[in-house]
Amino acid sequence: MKKRYIVALTQAQRQQLRDLISAGSGAARALTHARILLKADQGDQGPGWKDQDIAAALEVSCPTVGRVRQRFAADGLEAALYRSSPRRLYQGKLDGRQEAHLVAVACGTPPEGRSRWTLRLLANRMVELEHLDSLSYETVRRVLKKTGSSPG
Repeated sequence: MKKRYIVALTQAQRQQLRDLISAGSGAARALTHARILLKADQGDQGPGWKDQDIAAALEVSCPTVGRVRQRFAADGLEAALYRSSPRRLYQGKLDGRQEAHLVAVACGTPPEGRSRWTLRLLANRMVELEHLDSLSYETVRRVLKKTGSSPG
């Protein structure tokens, strides 16, 4: 079967991969992917191994070899070696003003009959003050940890 993604390394890329492997320090995943690319190289000086042979020699699965080939062909050497950072963007529940108010409430005196604030009490108090419709105690914990405040 004809390979869909061909790995043809330049001399500079080949040397970069050899240097990475010979250094011996680095992420195991990056070192394994470097070895896969060197074995899969079908350039002038490359061995051009089959995916099954590479998988057996490096003790990885054939789909892993295929994915490394695909990422190299589509996105280049760096993408094939290293993980990409997540493209997700997380929207926080609280904005800066609400966070400041939460910290102010946490630093204030606790409710009557209590010796200190709990995370759940703080979450409920923020809802009572109508800053939010709902707020989990876990969000309160994260905000207080980020700001270095503690309830009570």
